[in-house]
Amino acid sequence: MSAGKESKAWFKRAEKVLPSGVNSPVRAFRAVGGDPLVIANAHGATITDVDGNDYLDFVGSWGPLILGHANPTVIEAIEKTARLGTSYGAPCRPEIDLAEKVVSLYPGIEQVRFVSSGTEAVMSAIRLARGATGRKLIVKFEGCYHGHVDHMLVAAGSGLVTQGLPSSAGVPEEFTGLTRVLPLDDESALDELFSAEGDQIAAVIIEPVPANNGLLLQRPDYLRHLRALCDRHGALLILDEVISGFRLGPGGAAERYGIKPDLATFGKVIGGGMPVGAFAGSKELMQELAPQGGVYQAGTLSGNPVAMAAGLATLNTLEREDGWTRLEALGTHLEHQLNAVIADTKTEAAVVRIGSIFWLALDTKDPPRTAAAIAPGAADRYGRLFTALLDAGISLAPSAYEVGFISLVHSIPELDRLCAALQTEFARR
Repeated sequence: MSAGKESKAWFKRAEKVLPSGVNSPVRAFRAVGGDPLVIANAHGATITDVDGNDYLDFVGSWGPLILGHANPTVIEAIEKTARLGTSYGAPCRPEIDLAEKVVSLYPGIEQVRFVSSGTEAVMSAIRLARGATGRKLIVKFEGCYHGHVDHMLVAAGSGLVTQGLPSSAGVPEEFTGLTRVLPLDDESALDELFSAEGDQIAAVIIEPVPANNGLLLQRPDYLRHLRALCDRHGALLILDEVISGFRLGPGGAAERYGIKPDLATFGKVIGGGMPVGAFAGSKELMQELAPQGGVYQAGTLSGNPVAMAAGLATLNTLEREDGWTRLEALGTHLEHQLNAVIADTKTEAAVVRIGSIFWLALDTKDPPRTAAAIAPGAADRYGRLFTALLDAGISLAPSAYEVGFISLVHSIPELDRLCAALQTEFARR
């Protein structure tokens, strides 16, 4: 069931008025080949394209839809709030309700400011870190993605301590000259950088669960070492929990690993499918923001009532329905079944999972912890696998480096259906 006549026709129209026909690059299917599906609607764990074909969906709008598509409780909250007005540009009750909920669930934060995307959250958190510390340098890690902020679009150089070089056209080197890029899973690289420039580092930002370049699960000891170095040198630790926040549990990766960040960034789940991002920290840090402090940040649609209502309905449902425990059980089932498929078909692959996030590391038996450890031929192999699964009515991410997401509406039979389809394809190869 690859792209049908209607999807192809709609996409031809899109290519005339949207760059490459899309509003986010990976949607164009360039990494997997073929024509993208144009979606008409979605309900539960199923998306339906404009040709009327149904697909079992493990993308979930790239993570936000932890309750599934068009969850009735979320839709009711959106509709009820929208009838009262879609935007005020002024304080409103839903933003206060959601802020109280986020602060009550996530460890070590006292105040939160809402924005409209994860990229905006990261940009604002970094500006706040620089303003609060009076320092300039920012440290990030190869294999971690923090949105399309100019000074975060950098690639690692050959040395352990490198100046970042732009990895996107349109980003001057001057923008990234104050960004340092290190490999993941390497304490000695951390030690060397902090020894050389620790007193100049404003903040270190990391995905505690790197999930944009494969699922590169880190050792807890490594994350604790990073926390200790930041404390010792007066640098702030920013945990980018745009993907992991409120998906792994009420306290995200911070709770799971027992590490409290100075600042945390959120997105996806806290918006319930609406465009929402946020950054949060202690009251002392957050009061550096305007109008009380000197760090400026603003947004016309920040704290949008409809988006806030969707996020609050999502978090309340997860709490009320023991959602995180149920998601862990579903993830455990999928992991066990996929491991059985790999063993039975003698496929060279590894299942990587944390909570309801999963990824297949192809052409290796060992889950990689760094981007460099990902098998070079895995992307080509994944492209063929992706197409075969799409033809079987199963939608995975159209990129070998993106993860899959389980939602509360995925059933055991649906997870088994994915495993059966993979068994068929692995047996063919």
